Amino acid sequence: MTKKEDHIALFIDSDNISHRSIEGIINELSKYGVVNIRQAYGNWTKDNLKNWEDKLLEFAIKPIQQFDYSKNKNATDILMTIDAIDLLHTKDIDAFAFATSDSDFTPVVMRVQAEGIKVFGFGEKKTPKPFMAACSQFIFTEKLMATAVKNETDQTETETPVRKTNKEMRQDTWLVNVLRNAVDHTMDEYGWASLAEVGQYINNSTSFSPINYGYKKLSNLIKEIDLFDIAYDEGNKQLSIRDKRWKN
Repeated sequence: MTKKEDHIALFIDSDNISHRSIEGIINELSKYGVVNIRQAYGNWTKDNLKNWEDKLLEFAIKPIQQFDYSKNKNATDILMTIDAIDLLHTKDIDAFAFATSDSDFTPVVMRVQAEGIKVFGFGEKKTPKPFMAACSQFIFTEKLMATAVKNETDQTETETPVRKTNKEMRQDTWLVNVLRNAVDHTMDEYGWASLAEVGQYINNSTSFSPINYGYKKLSNLIKEIDLFDIAYDEGNKQLSIRDKRWKN
């Protein structure tokens, strides 16, 4: 069972995250606990952040104003980092979440992780790898984003994230290595590994999330990629997997 985090603090870099992704971010974090601290940073006097205004009200997000004191200097990043570190030492926070596509936040993520606190990362596919790797779990906002298209009757349609196919996932060397390595380190003498333990090992060692491949659950991804034999216990509650290459 997934451990519930009691208190989660969400920091949003509004200049580097689309307002259309915030609903998906909140929904994802709510699986782990209560996002009781929600702060969005930016220069709210600028027109490029106007689309955020309704989202701030809808999701009870506190806007943090930061003026641009000089060109080519991102004061917003500095303020967001300072506030995160202050919160780290003054509040009892079980997990932090940073929504940004900016690698400048990599040091603060590593600092929070050094305290043994989990960090969820959210960003666009352009996000530099060092930031993604520093997070406990990183999810592409494109996979969470609901594209609302208004028609003449003001109805909305939601675009479902595209799932990676069996072939596409098998060609992803990083993904295949992550899965097989996790099984290798958690399997018993017969090559079988509990999927729960496999998932826990992956969470502890990488920033992987099945959502980035279009799957809500690791079990669904495992079944689709078809690299492992699958077995259930007598009550069909415990799922175990074994690499199809395994030999006794």
